[in-house]
Amino acid sequence: MTTTPTPIAARHKGFNRAEIVDQNFTEFVGEWRGEVRAAPRDDAPVLPGSTLDAKGFRELLESQLISRHLDLMARVLRVQNKVFYTIGSSGHEGNAMVARLTRHTDPAFLHYRSGGFMAERFRKLPGMDPVMDSALSFAASKDDPASGGRHKVWGSKPLWVLPQTSTIASHLPKALGTAIAIDHAKRIGHVLPVPDDSIAICSFGDASSNHATAQTAFNAAVWTAYQKLPAPVLFVCEDNGIGISVKTPGGWVASNFQSRSNLDYFYADGLDLAEGYAQVQRAVEHCRGTRRPTFLHLRTTRIMGHAGTDFEIEWRSIEELVAVEASDPLLRSAAIALEAGLYTKDALLELNETIRKRCFVAAEEADRRPKLERLDDVMKPLAPYTPAAVQAEAERADYADARLKAFGGEAKLPENQPPRHLAIQIGQALHDVMAKYPESLLFGEDVAQKGGVYTVTKGLHKAFRNTRVFNTLLDETIILGLAQGYANMGMLPIPEIQYLAYFHNAGDQIRGEAASLQFFSNDQYRNPLVMRVASLGYQRGFGGHFHNDNSIAALRDIPGLVVGCPSRGDDAATMLRTLTALARVDGRVCAFLEPIALYMAKDLYEAGDGQWQFAYPAPGEAMPLGEGRVYNEQAKDLVVFTFGNGVPMALRAARSIEAELKWKVRVVDLRWLAPLNDAFIAAQAKGARRIIVLDEGRKSAGVGEGVITAIVEAGLGATPLQRVVGADTFTPLAGAAFLVLPGEADVVAAAHKLA
Repeated sequence: MTTTPTPIAARHKGFNRAEIVDQNFTEFVGEWRGEVRAAPRDDAPVLPGSTLDAKGFRELLESQLISRHLDLMARVLRVQNKVFYTIGSSGHEGNAMVARLTRHTDPAFLHYRSGGFMAERFRKLPGMDPVMDSALSFAASKDDPASGGRHKVWGSKPLWVLPQTSTIASHLPKALGTAIAIDHAKRIGHVLPVPDDSIAICSFGDASSNHATAQTAFNAAVWTAYQKLPAPVLFVCEDNGIGISVKTPGGWVASNFQSRSNLDYFYADGLDLAEGYAQVQRAVEHCRGTRRPTFLHLRTTRIMGHAGTDFEIEWRSIEELVAVEASDPLLRSAAIALEAGLYTKDALLELNETIRKRCFVAAEEADRRPKLERLDDVMKPLAPYTPAAVQAEAERADYADARLKAFGGEAKLPENQPPRHLAIQIGQALHDVMAKYPESLLFGEDVAQKGGVYTVTKGLHKAFRNTRVFNTLLDETIILGLAQGYANMGMLPIPEIQYLAYFHNAGDQIRGEAASLQFFSNDQYRNPLVMRVASLGYQRGFGGHFHNDNSIAALRDIPGLVVGCPSRGDDAATMLRTLTALARVDGRVCAFLEPIALYMAKDLYEAGDGQWQFAYPAPGEAMPLGEGRVYNEQAKDLVVFTFGNGVPMALRAARSIEAELKWKVRVVDLRWLAPLNDAFIAAQAKGARRIIVLDEGRKSAGVGEGVITAIVEAGLGATPLQRVVGADTFTPLAGAAFLVLPGEADVVAAAHKLA
């Protein structure tokens, strides 16, 4: 890189560094005294030895200036309450090279310092305006084409930029998942929404590269490549040497990634378009051609601090700030433009001012555009639900030939078998779902040849082979990242999380990523998936906390997530049909909680009675979202609300209560835990003389609190009520577990209190 002279304004000891950075450019151009070459043709190298042609350089320079002036505009208008986001891209404008050298159909998951990338990618399609679109996002306008005013995001549906919020590495697993999905689609005959040779682009900072979520993505990429499976992801580490105020040790990124086996490392100077272009080009072509995970170490710098509220002068010396500002990539681009004879000094300054004016005009216009002013408008894309279409899809049964093949003939169809227990019927329902949806994939730890630790997925690998039923590495974050990647590419993922306690290791992949995508993209992008989780307590002879976790609050707290929990096999089948229809029709993210302790339960009251085995519901039957099941519907003396393990427990307790207190007892199985059906709960509570809420979760933040709230808000709070819940503790091992979980005796005791 040619040494850039220290700009005049950089030596000023002013406190408004944004103004100084802006003035630096003007003064640098005005004071430039270098040798001017004859202007090259558009298709000739901008400078001798560069692979970047003159036309390409001019366009990249314009993209850099657009990004810079959007940053400067945001700093000025934020204090006028016209802009609501000031984390800028200044110093990172070299990422525009990545955009130029990739396609607009290469799915991109971007770092928040991606203004240059976006400005350049907007060139890929005619009629698009990076300035106005970005200004609308900065202004949180309802007209923002990326998020509809819900957040300042870099995103675009036509440009295949999936919106991210302020991600700290949480987007890396789904970027890798998308890359794997691109090549996996060919193996199952799925038609992709992007070209077959697309790559996934994922940018992040040097500080973020140290995050556990980033490390798990790198590890999974290496693990995939080690097995010679395609994973065409371009990891772009934009190394500016600092994370907010924490400096990255010099040379750390190169030392950490340069020699990793099966992660192919490339370096590029993002501060110098003429020099860095060929380096970026090599990385992109390598990733696309080899289909291997590729790490592009892009040198950048950070100009003007982390955000508008970061007054660097308070914690960095003026000498250090001056040195950083002297490395501004726009100064190097200005020097190239002038040296190559592409612009005179006056013409370059005029271009700079034209783009400045364009950004401010767009921002003022964006400020006049409508904002989100109604709660309904804010929430509209969060959880779309079209009941009639979902029910029709759930009941669709036009795949008879595929069913026969999956089950091995007419005689083996599950509806022609005797009543069976929960584990068997979940497995049968999964065969059904995968026969119905050829784009569906089931994966997780131990789900393939072994059939899962509880044999729930037994037979699926044999029926659908390794292309559609496969084991993953032992990493819940990657399992859920893969799920999002497959969903991005139009497939229907059914990931398994082996135990509910393991979900908490990776919860942000659902909370912060999968479930938020519809919201932050204004329903332009969706993550349709059904996450199966072996759940809840009451396992005998095995477990402790990690295998008997009853913490459902973490799931119910996720906006838009659908959570279903069956207690019996036939309900599991009809619920799965609805969950997959919700995913397929409305793009919903769903969790299917499978009560482990009921997997093998066959009896209800006495050993051998077989009363907890049920006939398999034939295709065409499905359970509407929110619909519960009611036992002894006419009973009013006592109504017990419960779910999961609580259902057979309540039915057994009801026998004792009826014998001891002579009451008629109704048991209500909620089945759907999020969203709770408040109207259904109120209807069942109305007319009840007494109510028990039996919640096998913990006392605090459990499902039971939602049930009681629905009852009280329906005006039924005067009904005598008792709550039977688990203790606020982790679950211990062996018999002690049953001391912290509610039991039948507790339900009977609660009834006696009500008496």
